[in-house]
Amino acid sequence: MAEASLAPPAVDRGPLAWARRRLFSSWLDGLVTLGFGAFVLWVFFEALDWAVLGAVWSLEDKELCAPGGGACWSVIEARGRLILFGLYPFEQHWRSTLACLVIVLTMGLSCVPRFWGVRRLPLLWLAGFGGFMLLMYGGVFGLSVVTTEQWGGLSLTVLIFASVVVIGMPLSVLLALARRSDMPVIRGVAGGIIDVVRSLPLLTILFAAAVVVPFVVPDWAQGDKLVRVILAFAVFFACYQAEIIRAGLQAIPPGQEEAAMALGMKYWRRVIDILLPQAFRSSLPATINQFVITFKETSIVTIIGFFEIMASGNAAVGTGDWAGQFIEVYVFVGAIYFCFVFGLSRYGAYLERRARLGQA
Repeated sequence: MAEASLAPPAVDRGPLAWARRRLFSSWLDGLVTLGFGAFVLWVFFEALDWAVLGAVWSLEDKELCAPGGGACWSVIEARGRLILFGLYPFEQHWRSTLACLVIVLTMGLSCVPRFWGVRRLPLLWLAGFGGFMLLMYGGVFGLSVVTTEQWGGLSLTVLIFASVVVIGMPLSVLLALARRSDMPVIRGVAGGIIDVVRSLPLLTILFAAAVVVPFVVPDWAQGDKLVRVILAFAVFFACYQAEIIRAGLQAIPPGQEEAAMALGMKYWRRVIDILLPQAFRSSLPATINQFVITFKETSIVTIIGFFEIMASGNAAVGTGDWAGQFIEVYVFVGAIYFCFVFGLSRYGAYLERRARLGQA
């Protein structure tokens, strides 16, 4: 009976009680809540009327598009291929679509714990990148050759992001370990590389890789322009990610590594079995945030001549016929970015829950 008397009354439970405590605790809170709620509803219905109810959807109804009216989604039907495929040859768009699906499927499968093995994951990415390059470049099985200068749109954006992460993550681990090395030369070189790269803007590094490198290296060492840009982007990503991993390593109590050394474990066994799993677990939120930043920063490559999805969107409204529909195009491109970024954030939340269960 004593415990029952201490329980809160039923009137203080439920959504109505929560709203009364949090939103209507005083007359001023009530006014602010009602005013902000009315503003949110107004914005919602205005957006709904612009984007759906008063929108023009078909290309045949293009003449109905008028300034101040609803959204003119006809521009997506008319210029959608340019937005999604860039300068890729029109009759070969099926190859770009299939290649994009291959790399997205590879990214999705790599998120499944069953593929997290030391052998399975590299084989998965090797097959994924091989299939992507085979479809995009061609030259075999009767596929015509399409050079990297013609690649563009969503497939190029996804390729750059996936390549930067796949190359940059192992490099970031090596840099983080090197910066914690007991050897002064290795520690100094790694620290110098990280500090120099982090002090430079990404645009400067990409511009140097695309334009300056051909002037300072022999022809046989130049390689493809896209490859140089991806490698430079991966180094930039690795230097930032190395500091995130190093912070995770510093959070591990030193007694764990000392105990492993006392048991006779070799350096790389200590790193792989003890240090890195805990470092990745503690640095997971910052790592996912770095992935999101990297995906959005892929739009910078348009400055150095690549036709990724943002540049394709700009070209779609670059003509006089569709110059007034830039908002619709940017909303469409923004929705694509949102799908990828939201997916990354949800996957990060899943990994955090999984990590918490593993600690319990």
